[in-house]
Amino acid sequence: MIINFKKYHGAGNDFVIIDNRELNLNPSPQEVASLCHRQFGVGADGLMLLENDTKADFRMRYYNSDGHEATMCGNGGRCLVMFAHHLGIIGDKSLFLGIDGEHEAIVIDKQTVRLKMIDVDDITLDEEYYIINTGSPHLIQFVSDVEHVDVPYQGRLMRNAFGKQPAGVNVNFAHFVDQIIKIRTYERGVEGETLACGTGAVATAIAANHWYNENKNTYTLEARGGTLTVSFQRVSDKKYQNIWLQGPAVKVFDGKIDPAFAGQAGLP
Repeated sequence: MIINFKKYHGAGNDFVIIDNRELNLNPSPQEVASLCHRQFGVGADGLMLLENDTKADFRMRYYNSDGHEATMCGNGGRCLVMFAHHLGIIGDKSLFLGIDGEHEAIVIDKQTVRLKMIDVDDITLDEEYYIINTGSPHLIQFVSDVEHVDVPYQGRLMRNAFGKQPAGVNVNFAHFVDQIIKIRTYERGVEGETLACGTGAVATAIAANHWYNENKNTYTLEARGGTLTVSFQRVSDKKYQNIWLQGPAVKVFDGKIDPAFAGQAGLP
């Protein structure tokens, strides 16, 4: 079956996106992995399907590049909103349904989307790290210089050592440079470092606010693929609400592909 797709990225976090409102596609893990494979497929950190929903503008289905349906993706959600905007499904504002519940979103301009995330109701704090669920579970560790961290190696070790098994957690390393947080993320399901992670950026901003007990509600985070902004309202020591993630949501190209052929090109 030939599939029409679009390729988008949010600060370098890239996605294959498909309009599945007619429910023509129910991809297997191998088909998803084939589409996302960087040598034998389109190449992406994940696959998203846009589907109809009776109570919202649309429903978001998200798969990691390993082929399995996953938890919430902040950059993916912003890209899917821009995709819906390009399709004419929504105007500048939207309400859509993700795996973690309802999300509001605003198209700021031709390349920027602001997305409301779920509330954070609990924070786990250890001497060396935080664990915060922002739609996906994240471990955050503040270091002296993220550029000196072996993210693929350290991230893989920590991904498997914390969180509920076998799923584990996503792992973020961060440090402040002036008023900007530099961040690098190891994502489970991708099983490697990505150029940006939206839910990770949100978790890291909240961890920074909690750790430094700062009287501020907006943070700028610099990932390897671009800049993200996180704002929120702190309502108690470990509770945050009205959380918004803003950043680029850019269409790269569109095309057609046969996922079965991609799988035959060398994938197991």
